[in-house]
Order: sequence, then C-alpha cells, then structure tokens
Amino acid sequence: MTTTKPSLELLRSLTDEHVLRELMRARRLTRADLAARSGLSKPTVGESVRRLTEAGLVVDTGERTPGGRGRGRVGSYYALADTAGTALAVSIAPDGVVVERVDAHGDVLGRTRHDISRPARAEQVAAALRTAAAQARESVGGPIRLAVVSAADPVERASGRLVRLPDAPFLLGELDPVDVLAPQVDGPVIVDNDVNWAAQAERNTDPTGLGDFAYVFLGEGLGCAVVSDGEVRRGHSGLAGEIAHLVTIGPHGQATRFIDVFADLDLRRAGTTAIDVERVRQLTVATRAALGRAVSGVLAAIVALADPRLVIVGGPWGSQPAVLDAITTAFSQLPRHVEVRPALLTEEPSLTGARAEALDRLRSAIVALPQRTASPAVRATATDS
Repeated sequence: MTTTKPSLELLRSLTDEHVLRELMRARRLTRADLAARSGLSKPTVGESVRRLTEAGLVVDTGERTPGGRGRGRVGSYYALADTAGTALAVSIAPDGVVVERVDAHGDVLGRTRHDISRPARAEQVAAALRTAAAQARESVGGPIRLAVVSAADPVERASGRLVRLPDAPFLLGELDPVDVLAPQVDGPVIVDNDVNWAAQAERNTDPTGLGDFAYVFLGEGLGCAVVSDGEVRRGHSGLAGEIAHLVTIGPHGQATRFIDVFADLDLRRAGTTAIDVERVRQLTVATRAALGRAVSGVLAAIVALADPRLVIVGGPWGSQPAVLDAITTAFSQLPRHVEVRPALLTEEPSLTGARAEALDRLRSAIVALPQRTASPAVRATATDS
C-alpha cells in the first residue's frame, strides 16, 4: 500500500492559512507567538510570515517585544495588512439602506445610512444603495472583496434580484443589488431575504446549538425561515417562507389569507398592505386574541410541513409579550404544536446575520489569496518538489 505525501505547495498553503487565521483572531503576534498557537515550528512559521509579507498580506507593525540584556531576542509583531481587504454588510429595509464596512477581525470600520421614502421605488432604493456603497469604498480598509446583502423582499435564488410578489408591502418594482454593487466590489455579491439572515443570526446566538427550527418574522411584512440540519432551506427559486398567502383562521372563524387578516382587523398602514406596527401594539384583548388565532393557524401549517423542533417569533410586534402570549395560547390548543419562544436578537437581527456571513466569507477569501498571488517561481518550485 502506498501513501501520497502532500506537496510542498499544499504544506505552504496550510501553513499560510494557520498564520492568517491566527492573525485574524489575535490582531498582532510575533513569530514565536504564531508558532506556539499553531503548533508549527518557528522556522516554518518564519517562512510563512516572509511569504505573506512579500505578498502584501502581512506587515511588520514596528512594535517590538522587550529584549536584550539577558531577556532574550527582541521579537517583531506582525498583523494583517490593509491590503488583505474588507467586506460590505448591507441591509435594504423599509426604513432605509445601511452599508457597513467590515474587516477580517470583525470590526465595523464605517457605517453609512440613507433613508427611503414610502412607498419605496426600485430606482430610489438603487440610488441610495449605490451612494452608500460608494461612500463606504472611500473609507480606509483596502479592497472590498465581497458584499453580503439582506433585503426585506423576496429574493430570486439564482440571480439575487428582488422580486415583487402580490401584496408585498415594501418595494415597488424589481431591484438588482448585484448589478448595483458590482462596480464597488472586487468579488461576489451575495443576496438573501432578511428573514433568512435573521434566522441565521438567531442560530449563531442560541447557546443550545439550534439546528431545526422555524423563524417567523412579524413586522410591517410577514416572513418565515425554516432551518433544518443547521441550514436555511430556501426552496427551488428562493421563495420558501413567503407566508403572507397561507390560509389561516380569520377574525370570525372563517378561512382567509393571512395577509387579509390585517385588513379585516384594520391593522394596515393607509394605502398599503404594510402592517401598522404601532396599531398592533395597542390592540384590545379581544382583537389580540383574534390575531393570535390567525398566527397560530400559520404556525400549525409550518409545523405540519417542516416539522421544526421549535418556533422562534421575531419582528417588531411578533415578540411583544402580550402578542406572543396570545399566539402561544391559541397555538397550544391546536392538535399539533411545538415550543414557541421569542427571538433572542431584537436589534438589527438581519444585518447581524449578513455581517456574520460577510466576515466568514471575507476570512475565507483572504486565506485563498496567497495561492493566487504566489509568484510563478514559487509555484514552479512547489510543483517540482
């Protein structure tokens, strides 16, 4: 039986990855620190630092450890260079466009925001997105290697376009964030629905290690994300979880579309299908009970189809204690129910999820850079060995 030894190029690549990831976590380290943390030899780490410095991904910070006079050799501190790059985390929501620039340490280097008037039109949102991204690009931080976008609208899985469905409360028309951001970003633009990003953020935050749950968002719009085996299930075209048109229990016990319940209860913003959040928060006990029954019917459908371990309810009015109590009371009376609890994340959950994805993808992109930036001579040497 023969075994194949890893090539020198592969070993160098793995070593460079260790060094880069340690610097992402610790910000600045000496070569001795890097060797101790990675378990690699000092000469191996030293060669990696040299390669990465020549590639422009690592820099000598100019800081030195105490040394001399019997205290050992002076050590130099190294850190990621600005040329390693950054990523954009973007939120497109009814209250405005937010663009954050994130580095590989997870720091937000800059944040820009542009408000959007209602009703939002695609060209207006595109202009706000373009301006915010251009302003982010002008800030310090090296190249922008990718962008991750959270959008409060259905997202076509293949293209990343925002598509208009009947009764969508936010965007009038279709928007292509990939096309808008491409001139500002040196790499891919990843777009997904805001509820999917909120569910991923909730999964990452929960200390119990959530793997199977449904995340129901109740705000101006209505949405659901199904997480199964730790992954968000998006469906064939990316439109899984659009619950507005599910048939549920109406205010008078009749079967009705979920979105129409809010018209029947006079809970819509004037002239739109958007839900009036403040009016929901001020409901009478009787109306709140009717709304709880309607939501419970939606939860029953989700449980029947997706079989989640629990349902997490988020959104501006969904996790409000009085409303959530009405929902859980009605849901517990149905033949098949699961645990229901409020979302842990209440402050920008969608942007939090997009930011985490941007950070993870940025780190992976930086780790892959040495292989692309290695000189032909280095590649030839690695191949010949």
